[in-house]
Amino acid sequence: MPDLTGKISVITGAARGIGKAIAGAFADNGADVIVTDIDDVVGAKTARALNARYEHLDVQEENDWERFAALVPQADVVVNNAGITGLEGTSHSHDPENVPLEEWRAVHRVNLDGTFLGCRYAIRAMKEEGAGAIINISSRSGMIGIPGAAAYASSKAAIRNHTKTVALYCAQQGWNIRCNSIHPAAVLTDMWEPMLGKGPDREDKMAEIVADTPLKRFGRPEEVAALAVLLASDQAACMTGTELTLDGGILAGSAASPG
Repeated sequence: MPDLTGKISVITGAARGIGKAIAGAFADNGADVIVTDIDDVVGAKTARALNARYEHLDVQEENDWERFAALVPQADVVVNNAGITGLEGTSHSHDPENVPLEEWRAVHRVNLDGTFLGCRYAIRAMKEEGAGAIINISSRSGMIGIPGAAAYASSKAAIRNHTKTVALYCAQQGWNIRCNSIHPAAVLTDMWEPMLGKGPDREDKMAEIVADTPLKRFGRPEEVAALAVLLASDQAACMTGTELTLDGGILAGSAASPG
């Protein structure tokens, strides 16, 4: 099993969902976990449950990162997980024709600027030791077009590319600082609850959402977390600039149904 014992591990957007699952998996594997989020109440509760440390961090704000760097000047693992779809609380489409410019920018500020600032922090926090692992949470949406979520898809595609740039830069400097990305498709987190509801048609709604997935199911947060544990560990010492997909087979090339 991967061993993260003693590794100072920073996870952004870790109050709930995928970030929370990653924080829990890291703690289970011995890491010294630092949970960060903008939801201080839920974030602190998550940290307490994991016997971890909590720090407020708004990833889109450079000043917040500078404050955080003063508090946590060194890190062994940084997971840039915090992100938004841009569709939260909106009733209009984010298609390329109609997404408002300010909402486009808001998605990129959190997802892309937040990841850029997180990678920059990680490099500076790791370069003295010359080693570390940066894990960026992208999306299947960063590998294909999403007509109704243009800003989200664009931001996640940029994260995919920036991951490779960071990996090459660190290797060029002679550091063993690895940078990889994870690309989940639909993962069953609280984000889906407003759409799914608790009614008798919940299972039908779930089936409709994953109808084009060969495995015909949602991914689970703990499955994403398992990949993050691997990438954070020394067992992935030769993996950098790569991407791992967790999509139930969507990108394999063609849909398939069980016989």
